[in-house]
Amino acid sequence: MEIILIILAVILCLFVITFAIYWFNLDMKLIRVVYDFLQKHYDNMKRDKKL
Repeated sequence: MEIILIILAVILCLFVITFAIYWFNLDMKLIRVVYDFLQKHYDNMKRDKKL
C-alpha cells in the first residue's frame, strides 16, 4: 500500500510540474533565451559568401 502512495505522489508531482510549465509558458520562454544566444553567435560568424 505504501508503494502505491509513493507512486501516486510522484505522478501528482510530475503533473503539477508539467502544468506549471504549460500555465506559465516556460518552454517558449526558454526557447527564446536559447534563440537569442544562438542569434548572437551566428551573427558574429565570418561568411565565405555574400548573399
